[in-house]
Amino acid sequence: MFESEQSAIREKIQEFLIEQGLSGPFEIAWSSIPFSGEWGISTSFFQVAAREARAGKKVRVPQRAQEIAEGVAEYLGVPPGFHRVEATKGYLNLYYSPAVYAQRVIDTVLAEGEKFGMGAPKNQRVMFEYSQPNTHKAFHVGHLRNVILGEAMCNIYEAAGYEVIRANYVGDIGLHVIKWLWNYQKYHAGEEPGEDRTRWMGDLYAEAVRRLEEKPELEGEVRELFMQWDRHDPNLISLWKKSRQWSLDGFEQIYKTLGVHFDHYFFESEVEESGKELVKELIQRGIAIDERPDGPVIIRLDDILGLKKEKYRVMVILRSDGTSLYATKDLPLAIMKFEQFNLDRSVYVIDVRQSLYLQQIFKTLEIMGYVWAKNCYHLSYEIVNLPGNVTMSSREGTVVLLEDLIREATQRALEIVSEKNPSLDDNIKQDVAKAVALGAIKYPMLSRENTKMVTFDWESALDFNGHAAPYIQYAHVRANSILKKAEKPVLDSVRPEFELTKEEIELIDLLSRLPGEVQKSAQEYKTLHLTNLVYDIAKAFNDFYRHCPVVKADPQVRAFRLRLVNASRQVLANTLSLLGIESPEVM
Repeated sequence: MFESEQSAIREKIQEFLIEQGLSGPFEIAWSSIPFSGEWGISTSFFQVAAREARAGKKVRVPQRAQEIAEGVAEYLGVPPGFHRVEATKGYLNLYYSPAVYAQRVIDTVLAEGEKFGMGAPKNQRVMFEYSQPNTHKAFHVGHLRNVILGEAMCNIYEAAGYEVIRANYVGDIGLHVIKWLWNYQKYHAGEEPGEDRTRWMGDLYAEAVRRLEEKPELEGEVRELFMQWDRHDPNLISLWKKSRQWSLDGFEQIYKTLGVHFDHYFFESEVEESGKELVKELIQRGIAIDERPDGPVIIRLDDILGLKKEKYRVMVILRSDGTSLYATKDLPLAIMKFEQFNLDRSVYVIDVRQSLYLQQIFKTLEIMGYVWAKNCYHLSYEIVNLPGNVTMSSREGTVVLLEDLIREATQRALEIVSEKNPSLDDNIKQDVAKAVALGAIKYPMLSRENTKMVTFDWESALDFNGHAAPYIQYAHVRANSILKKAEKPVLDSVRPEFELTKEEIELIDLLSRLPGEVQKSAQEYKTLHLTNLVYDIAKAFNDFYRHCPVVKADPQVRAFRLRLVNASRQVLANTLSLLGIESPEVM
């Protein structure tokens, strides 16, 4: 935001150092001074002093760094756009003029609009694999954190300047599918789902599990059906394709509701055969050990790596009966990703319980000779629990389906919106309630450390006065309301000619942080940096609203504050959008 000023000061510092007979090169790196009521940048001269010491000059580095800093401060004076300069403990600190800084931040936000916060292109292509639902199963709240986290990280990575490919790897084969097909053929032949396809598919899967638990002797029929699958029985394949499409159609409805889209779909079924061929190759190369028929095909990773301490353990890549496992398919899938899409990085959004397994996959790829294996990353997250600490499970039927969750959230939100703004048109109330409901569902999934468990709670999720999406959305609505009351927007840049209040300074500081927090969120794979920032902005805006008159202020103050309100509204909307949350105009 102040690149030209920083560049000019850097050149002046280099001039001074050369005049003093100091040897370069001089790397003048700026860092932000921690905000404490004023904004500033800092650089140190310890490296310059240390270079003198290494050259044989008798200097004490800390004292010499301070001497240089004092000399630079005197040489610079107070540069344009700054209001004071100080040299302390070997550092040169420059503090911006509050009026100039405030004007620059607001002007930048309003000029860049929806693009404020976005970084320069990095010319790197990153694939995020997320959602990964299993067909023939329910799509419940336990799946939501994956898809919500994955979509938000894609948004953040795009904003940070990366080219992002959104990929979904659908589990459309495996034992769970065979169990579903067995149950359907035996007890539901000819039936078709209604509108609520996902619920119906999930109910039949849970029913299959219950039947097999009640009568374990029926497992033989399931194993026989699995063998039919391996023989590519045409009738079974036909039923599988038809029922798979029922699931996929249901998933698309869910993604549309959540505002999620994918650029590419991978299916387990398309890498099963190539996986089995890869297993043969691994056996031939001596990487895998074939223990069939008494045991499976395995890779003793620790032995191959010569590790004395157990780390990667043993990975099974094919069952003893020759049927495939997740590993059978994940290895060729990884290869397919890099070969087809020329990736710089591949990110797997998968729950934390699969951490060892993914380490095994990545290490196996490295042993196979793929140099890009080091660019595979596991973005792990913890599970979502129901109130009462009940873990959701498709096989046990202890699930809250997405449709039910959204329906209840919307109804609860509608009651609150109707109470707050009873004069709203009914259709608008419904739209607002849905935006509030989806925000209330998504925010708790994103506002905790990825590896900490989330227990979904209605009271905190729909809190209009707490650390929750509705509170932040309401701040956006409040900003919008102020601008509507003002009627005429202030189009020209305004430099405040009055002393800024504490509330204004804190709000402006938070607005200026979005670009840096976007980069930090991308670098650390953490959405909570943005959820914390947007909450802090909403809180600071509400403090500003309570203490600083806008519409009724003196004309010059009014003009500046209206632009500040407009900038606040823009940054709230931009940050919520990165999190996949709507910003209603009214509530």
